[in-house]
Amino acid sequence: MTYSVAVAGASGYAGGELLRLLAGHPEFEVRTVTGHSSAGQPLIATQPHLRSLAHLTLRETTPEVLDGHDIVFFALPHGASGALTAQLTNVRLAVDCGADHRLTNAADWAKFYGGEHHEAWSYGVPELLTSTTGSRQREALIGATRIAAPGCNASTVALSLAPGIAAGVIAADDIVSVLAVGPSGAGKAAKTHLLGAELMGTANPYAVGGTHRHIPEIQQALRGAGARGDVTLSFTPVLVPMSRGILATSTAKLAPGVTAAEVRAAWVNAYAEEPFVHVLPEGEYPRTADTLGANTCLMGVVVDEAAGRVVVVAALDNLAKGTAGAAIQSANIALGLPESTGLSVDGVAP
Repeated sequence: MTYSVAVAGASGYAGGELLRLLAGHPEFEVRTVTGHSSAGQPLIATQPHLRSLAHLTLRETTPEVLDGHDIVFFALPHGASGALTAQLTNVRLAVDCGADHRLTNAADWAKFYGGEHHEAWSYGVPELLTSTTGSRQREALIGATRIAAPGCNASTVALSLAPGIAAGVIAADDIVSVLAVGPSGAGKAAKTHLLGAELMGTANPYAVGGTHRHIPEIQQALRGAGARGDVTLSFTPVLVPMSRGILATSTAKLAPGVTAAEVRAAWVNAYAEEPFVHVLPEGEYPRTADTLGANTCLMGVVVDEAAGRVVVVAALDNLAKGTAGAAIQSANIALGLPESTGLSVDGVAP
């Protein structure tokens, strides 16, 4: 069976990555692409690398244009998709790559985003350990009709720490995460701090001091993995001069009496059968370069004995596994397709 697909926000980075992956999906056919200011232009005017989709023209992003497709992927800024999704009446599966349907708590939405809070959808991180829907979040995705793809930073940190939380080998009350992030995660809009001249040769912290919008999403995911009490997180992202990628270094307190062998076993056992999340051999740590274009999250785990903390270093492509890949992987599960359909573990090098 071939599923008809529409992509809203097709002119942006996330929309472009969705289309790149969808173009190679054997069961999905992209029939409609939409934009805002780009409506009326050929798709390749904004996504010149997508030559196989050169026949498509960007249309207005309206419910009437999107309705009637089997699947609609939304790649819109936060606050833009919620009103649209509420007006869809004839769509089998909607997948939102924005933030509008991620948070269950309206107070979190008001604090970090503002505006109207929309219903939370099934969270699109299949590998995430959870104590409420069985062993994995993928069980909540089977047969889903509405899916919230994750924030790229949020899923990187949640996947990094959930095994330790679920196994009880780390505490959740003193987590520190520092992330090196490519600027494509900030979107395609022209902003001075994202210009090449402002980024080359420097590293720039942003959203410092507990203000980043992915913090409540990470806390929500770790509570779902079994965290008891408050999940306290110091989260600091840093823009670095690479177009794609996230390298997240997360540390948490080691639980009393837990050995390094038990720590490693928690992560290895959690992801041993996962096709897209790989724990590297002991003493090895990932590079963002090894994940570019792939639907993979690579991580290394070690115990800092002197500090009494577990250190997890995780890498992924923020546009692939962090956003578009997670969305398509989750859609595959929802529709009963093999989970890896249209997705690759092989990156691009050099």
